[in-house]
Amino acid sequence: MRIVTIGDVGVVDDMIHIGDEAMFDEFAAQLRARGATITGVSSTPAETSARYGVEAVPALDFSPATAGDRDGRIERRRRVLAAADGDRSALPASDAAWSAIEAIRASDAFAVAGGGNMASLWPMHVYERATLAELARRAGKPYVVTGQTIGPVLDGDDRALVAELLSGAELVGLRERASFELVRTLGVPESRLTATIDDASFVGLGLGLGPGLGVGPSTDAATGAAAAAAPYCAVSLSAHVGAADRTAFAEAVARLLDRVVDETGLEVVFLAHWASLRSDDERGDSLLHRAVIDRMTRPARVEPTTDTAAAARFAREASLHLTSRYHPAVFAVAAGVPTVGIAVDDYTTVKLTGALANFGQSSVVSAEQVLAGSADRIVLDAWGARDAVRTAWEARVGPARTASAAWWDRLAAALRA
Repeated sequence: MRIVTIGDVGVVDDMIHIGDEAMFDEFAAQLRARGATITGVSSTPAETSARYGVEAVPALDFSPATAGDRDGRIERRRRVLAAADGDRSALPASDAAWSAIEAIRASDAFAVAGGGNMASLWPMHVYERATLAELARRAGKPYVVTGQTIGPVLDGDDRALVAELLSGAELVGLRERASFELVRTLGVPESRLTATIDDASFVGLGLGLGPGLGVGPSTDAATGAAAAAAPYCAVSLSAHVGAADRTAFAEAVARLLDRVVDETGLEVVFLAHWASLRSDDERGDSLLHRAVIDRMTRPARVEPTTDTAAAARFAREASLHLTSRYHPAVFAVAAGVPTVGIAVDDYTTVKLTGALANFGQSSVVSAEQVLAGSADRIVLDAWGARDAVRTAWEARVGPARTASAAWWDRLAAALRA
């Protein structure tokens, strides 16, 4: 079974987005374990092919640079579909979309994996996924959608395209309650919808179903042995700070982390999830990390950004995690680590609230609370509740792993249909 799969992958100019790569990584691992061969759709096909050992083709590219504005996206979609229907004049011979068209024709099925979340904030992702799904439909190939946040802003053409895309899918996996409720309003048959945890929750842990597999605070993810490193508070901040003043936000986070050090005795360690793979090159999230570190009065250090396995292990082995990024929260709460999400807008509120709730946690603070200093108490309360968090996790993780494995089984079965 050959599956063409789109996530939001491809390292460009040495910049990696850990969360997007993690979802594709786990999708490819799980479906290959169930007999599939994966062809990825990537912004840098050669890099993705080398990283995951899969075939890869270029993205359809509905970016502003290629497709322009709304009218340009509509026109590019029309041309791609016309080309697939046999109009060789619809696209230049050099257009990368031909590779995706041919890959879907040669496939048995298509999948929209996590990443490139479908919301009006990023209409190019909506158009690309909807167009690829329509290519699959016209070629008579079944398709699934998994690991998704939908919205919360979804308007006009975007709303119609997402409704069409999801309505034609064999299965749709939605990773938080808010997305599930929004999709119900789109008229998508509820029989096709499943509330899931994030697809990358257990990335890198293999296919076993043991209740913990040695995962949790201060343990090694592979062996379950005690971690050698001193207990630490993991910090992963997004370069996006919403409407907050960046300097004021960095100063407020620095004050918060100084207090965490004083109250908990934990070392503060930063790992950037959108960053350069070169340790001497601070870009993306690393710039905000540097701004915070420079304003702290207590010591802190930086863990290099490398790959999804290392980032997941870093989050799982922490004693406490503070993050405004989504996937650090996903990795941490799935391992029973007390986690505080820092939401900077409606979109990050939906995602972080959903990620924490999936494993029984609820400590999400706003950027405004961080700026006002009122987030300190919530962070310290999360630390104080660490034993209760661990106990609640122990009751949830076994069923969650079993449900996750069952979801991958269902996806594979649907794509064979």
